[in-house]
This record gives sequence, C-alpha cells and structure tokens, in this order.
Amino acid sequence: MSNNVMFFAEYTNAGFGKSTFEGMSEGRSLANQLNGMLTAVVIGAGTKDGAMKLAEYGADRILICDNPALEDFDADQITSILIDILKQNTPDILLFGTSLNDKGVAALLATRLDVGVATDCIGFTLEGEGLVATRTMYGGKLVAQVMLEGKPQIACIRSNIFPIVQDKKMAEQVMVEPQLKESKIRIIEKMLKSSDKVELTEANVIVSGGRAMGGSDFSMLEKLADLLGGAVGASRVAVDQGWRPHSDQVGQTGKVVSPKLYVACGISGAMQHLAGMNSSECIVAINKDKEAPIFNYADYGIVEDVFEMVPALIEELKRQGV
Repeated sequence: MSNNVMFFAEYTNAGFGKSTFEGMSEGRSLANQLNGMLTAVVIGAGTKDGAMKLAEYGADRILICDNPALEDFDADQITSILIDILKQNTPDILLFGTSLNDKGVAALLATRLDVGVATDCIGFTLEGEGLVATRTMYGGKLVAQVMLEGKPQIACIRSNIFPIVQDKKMAEQVMVEPQLKESKIRIIEKMLKSSDKVELTEANVIVSGGRAMGGSDFSMLEKLADLLGGAVGASRVAVDQGWRPHSDQVGQTGKVVSPKLYVACGISGAMQHLAGMNSSECIVAINKDKEAPIFNYADYGIVEDVFEMVPALIEELKRQGV
C-alpha cells in the first residue's frame, strides 16, 4: 500500500497518553491530504481491548500485537516487530509520539532501515509524497524545515502542539502474531512508577525548580503542581545535585516540553534549560535575582524568594477554591 500513513501508538499500563491522540489526529490529516489510509500499530501485553479506542481518532486499520512476553518495554524487540510489520505494510510516513520510548524506537528503526528521522516536530507539510517536517534546532534559536529521505519517512511529534481531533472510523482490526527474537536488552531491576503522575511531556502545567530550591524538598512545588493539575520538573542543576530524578529534567539534555503554563521557580534561565521549555504558551518566572536571564523570556516575572512566593500562591489558589 502506498500513500499511506502509519502511527506507532505507545501503550502503557495507564493506556494511551495524550500525545498518542495528538499524533493520530495529525496522521489522519496527512492521510487525508495523500488520499490514503491511516494505520495505527499497538504493540505490548494486554493491548487488544484498549487498542480499538484509536478508531475514534481516525484509524482506518489497527494492527494489534498483543503478547504477554511484551509486558516490559523493550526497544530492541519492538523495533524488530515493526520491521516485520513494515515488510507487509509499506507506508510513506511513519509517525511516533513524544515520549523517550517513542524517540528511542524511532531512532533505532531509522538506523536499521537506513532512512531519515526527525524528532520534536512542531509541524508538517507535504511536497508531493515527500514529508517536510518543521522542528526547532539549536535551543530554539532556529526553526528548520527538513525533507526526510527514504521510505518510510519517520518523524516524532512534540506534545501539546498538535490539536486532538476526533474522527471516528469503522476501523479494521488486524491481529499480528510477533516473531519474537532474542533481545539485546536485559532487565535487571524494575521500579514502580506512580500511574497517577502526569507525564512531564504531556502536562498542560509544569512547575519546575532549580538551584534556589537548595535541596531535595520539592514538596511545595508538588503541592502547587497538584492544585494546577500539572507535573513537577527540574533544571539540570537540580538533577545533577540528586534532588530530582533525570526523568524530571527539562532542557536540552532532558525533556522538551510545551505546556500551556510553565512556572520556573528559582531557575536562572541557562540556555540549556530554555531550549527545553521556551515553546511554552505562558512562562511565569519566580526568582529573587532581578537580573536572572529567565526574565527575558518570561511572560510574567516575579522578583521574590520562591520560599515566600510559592506558599503564598498555594494559599491564594486554595482560597479561590482551586
């Protein structure tokens, strides 16, 4: 099949993330422009029942690989399964979501197939059947349009950029029996992750702490984030000090986020950090140093000690009934 679009929908114990529906909606739009089909691919354990939800977001076909051996995420195994799927299905475009798992599989797949890949894409256009991806580079200083070579053309979206559009289809369900290969990845430890925690890259609100937090006690930021229905992030300094896990790091060597509201608490505004959050819709900076570079990028700046300002914000939000 040609002129078609395929979307890899990452499935976890919590189901599909918001970026899955964003990617499906953009995939549907591209398929419409190509007069083609949109195929969703779901790989994992216990995926059969939840996978059909993707029909609500424009999937013409849903390929479901449901196997107990795939309970733990394994980029090497998933890549091998995708290669087998691509031998039977030949999409022009293969889209991925925004998670680190998505990016890892996309990069590994592009390497094995010797095709191009673009990550953190904020827009797409078509030149004939060629996909042109728009993405930011050099810490957001440059917006580039890149033409992807080879087929399929592989791209990862950036979360909170593409609108979610419901477009219900009578999707064909196709069960795929995987040819499991020996993985090069060995799991040595599992650490439970709270399922009710908002994923940083998908959060509409992020409250981040930096050097000024002075230690690992981010409890007041967690309270503020909870009240706003958001997630807690951190600067590289906070992560390097061991105050927060690397999964919370926002920046060029961490996660790139685009929330509706980003609250930077005690973060000076190094370029490395700005590269990860400068596409936020609204940036609020709290810092007692009025010369902090973060104020040059903030929509609202508060020159105040975070340990006085954040508790005051929490109390005011509670008073307002938030």
